[in-house]
Amino acid sequence: MTALHALLDTLERDPTLLDPQALRERAQALDRLERAADLGGGDEPERARAQALRLRLEALDRALCERLRETLRDGGGAELPDWAERDFAIATASGEHYDPLDELVSGVLRLPAPGDEIGALAEEMVFYQPTPARHVFDLLRRLSLCADDVVLDLGAGLGHVPLLVAACTEARAHGVEIEPAYVASAQACAAELALTRATFACADARAVDLGHATVFYLYTPFTGAILRQVLDAIAQQARSRAIRVCTLGPCTAVVAAEPWLAGDARPPSDRIAVFRSR
Repeated sequence: MTALHALLDTLERDPTLLDPQALRERAQALDRLERAADLGGGDEPERARAQALRLRLEALDRALCERLRETLRDGGGAELPDWAERDFAIATASGEHYDPLDELVSGVLRLPAPGDEIGALAEEMVFYQPTPARHVFDLLRRLSLCADDVVLDLGAGLGHVPLLVAACTEARAHGVEIEPAYVASAQACAAELALTRATFACADARAVDLGHATVFYLYTPFTGAILRQVLDAIAQQARSRAIRVCTLGPCTAVVAAEPWLAGDARPPSDRIAVFRSR
């Protein structure tokens, strides 16, 4: 018996994989199938069995994502953070890698591809990567957002953070992004899922109105003088009201040194840090 044959026998007898909500277990099974295929094991009938099982598991995932999309359109997003808390250990979120929770979010949001016409980055602007989903749900759990909150994501990219804030909480969220193609994709997704509390603008973060935000989020979208200008503008807002500043990545060390913010003096760079104005 080949290793692929034994693996197929194990997976085909596992009823857990057929549970509509067993996304994590199916992701693990699909990963095992992919690794077995990479090793080149199995004869043609076994490879056909593996392909049939792969298609069956992927179909279950697509059906799950479609059900969740309908739930979001109906105004119910609480299931997503509950799921993340229960099945994906978001309370211990760390690292900047991606995992099956990102696959779930991708399948639910179905962000339109922004195309190939992405502009070149200006100096001090950082190449875009979406915030890993486990970090977003961890942040939502820690912030306990309410209807009076407005989350402003500076350098929002494709808008994962504002979209999930609007989907899973009562808060409003606004994404500011300088790349027009990313903004168009995020706006199309918000419209498709009826996420009216998520809005987006194509703008330079140094030139936007910061006056309504209660929470600022930065996944190190820029460095140097740009980051300095943006932080100084946020500091002006903190003089008139209480705000929170949330960061992920290398900019966290810079923000932690701001005298007008209170928080961990040495926060980890691979988990979102939350600072409060003094």
